[in-house]
Amino acid sequence: MPTLYTYADSNKRKTWFLMTSFLVFIMIVAYIFSVAMENSAILYIAVTLSIVWSLVSYWNSDKMVLAMSGAHEVTQANAKELYRLVENLCITAGLPMPKIYIIEDSAPNAFATGRDPEHGVICFTTGIVEKLEKAELEGVIAHELSHIGNRDILLATITTVLVGIIVLMADWFRHWAFFSRRDDNDNKGQLGVIIMVVAIALSILAPIFAYIMQFTVSRKREFLADASGALLTRNPEGLARALEKISADEEALEAANRATAHLYIASPFKSDRAEPGFFAKLMMTHPPISERVKALRGERG
Repeated sequence: MPTLYTYADSNKRKTWFLMTSFLVFIMIVAYIFSVAMENSAILYIAVTLSIVWSLVSYWNSDKMVLAMSGAHEVTQANAKELYRLVENLCITAGLPMPKIYIIEDSAPNAFATGRDPEHGVICFTTGIVEKLEKAELEGVIAHELSHIGNRDILLATITTVLVGIIVLMADWFRHWAFFSRRDDNDNKGQLGVIIMVVAIALSILAPIFAYIMQFTVSRKREFLADASGALLTRNPEGLARALEKISADEEALEAANRATAHLYIASPFKSDRAEPGFFAKLMMTHPPISERVKALRGERG
């Protein structure tokens, strides 16, 4: 029977496989568009933009997310108990002490951000601090520290940028294909027509596939953070109970939006918490809570 250790290793392998596939996918899309438009520079521009935008977003994403969430920093002086719990788990995990931020909202939730462990940030709502028991809150903290330790913010930033590049390329190509009136269209031959048809189909389907891959990576990282967090506290039941309480809470998180929803430990939108169908599940940023709880408790199915 799989354990939390094998589960963590499996999700690491799957995540890096997905990331490699994502990068290969964007290169294939860029290459096909460049061939269809007879301009090899498109491939180089797409790769360059992916790298540059990833770096810019990586260095500034934490400030943007915290500002969008209306969070404010707290210190050991004004949040002694929370600070102590985070500090103790950081010592256990061998991680630097992150900054702690609070969102004044009664809906229970939390997220981590920061470009690396040395610049980590954990943000809690007042609701999660007030509504969870100590063991449950420790589970949440360990989950968020695992995101920081596993450098999930880097992966989230890269996948978001890659999706943006693919969407931009697809929009750009469709506009070019619609308005292009080159005189040599009739002389391209069968291969040219096939390439053009494939490129047009890709311009429609590529963004959909990109979003599905982004959400798949996000879901795998949530499973990995659950497993890593449970190993850190040696108490998977604490995190399992925390997830159940967060899911059952009826309050919506007012500070959340679709741009930041994937960062939270559980979806901040009540509409996302119902058991999804197959296709709805493909577009979810988080695995269903029921699946996460089963994995933490070592249940089959």
